[in-house]
Amino acid sequence: MKNLRFSVLLLVFFLLFSVCSYAAVTQYTNFDNSKTGQGSVGARYIPLSEKRTKTRVQNSADKYDYDLFGREMYEYFPLQLGEGEYKISIFENITANRYRQVKTQNFKATIKNVLDVFKASVQTVNWHSEMDVIKKAEELTRNLNTDKEKLVAIYNFVVDTFSYDYDKINNIDTTYVPDIEKVYQEKKGICYDYSAVLASMLRSQNIPTKLIKGYSDLINGYHAWNEVYLADENRWIVIDSTYDSVLKKSNMRFTMEKNREQYKATREY
Repeated sequence: MKNLRFSVLLLVFFLLFSVCSYAAVTQYTNFDNSKTGQGSVGARYIPLSEKRTKTRVQNSADKYDYDLFGREMYEYFPLQLGEGEYKISIFENITANRYRQVKTQNFKATIKNVLDVFKASVQTVNWHSEMDVIKKAEELTRNLNTDKEKLVAIYNFVVDTFSYDYDKINNIDTTYVPDIEKVYQEKKGICYDYSAVLASMLRSQNIPTKLIKGYSDLINGYHAWNEVYLADENRWIVIDSTYDSVLKKSNMRFTMEKNREQYKATREY
């Protein structure tokens, strides 16, 4: 009788353990589509050993590749290629520059408002309301009404407050993604940092802002800047806070809105 009871208890324990283990496994999913209506998709992946992993977000027209740092928590990536059918994939490094695909998913994005893509918190423009830099944006714009007024206030703050970090640009890693809170605390950065901070502060005020990478006639080498949508004027304008900050420190003249013809975008986020 005792043996029977022991066997029953053992069986119950085994079943409970199996159910819990199964639940733990099934709860971990690699992709999150819950925000596709607002213009972003989430990904995460835990490699068997700590290897470099990448995410690719693509449609039939183009593709964007990112380093994937999300393990337990999702990282979110913009759906800047518009509505329609997408494929998101995760790749794990094998050796040198070789990768193998480990996860993939097809999904359809029905974006409620295309401008929402450029208001979201994503890997390259990563922000939330509890950050000091975002609280600063709220402080700067508290008594302002129009998007243009808010843009000018935040733009002036970034241009006046931050300095270009020449040491950082010479030692930057290819996997670098701005930490806007750190940049805000240090009050210095490279063009990628300036653009991420400006975009985050403006997005927190519900102003659609793109982070652009590409080339400018005004700058040598690869560069980053912003495009900001002004709802009152129904147009996007080009803003280069890095360039203007450097000119400001040199007591040179500049204007906030740049000539679009002098900038050539290769990527936008």
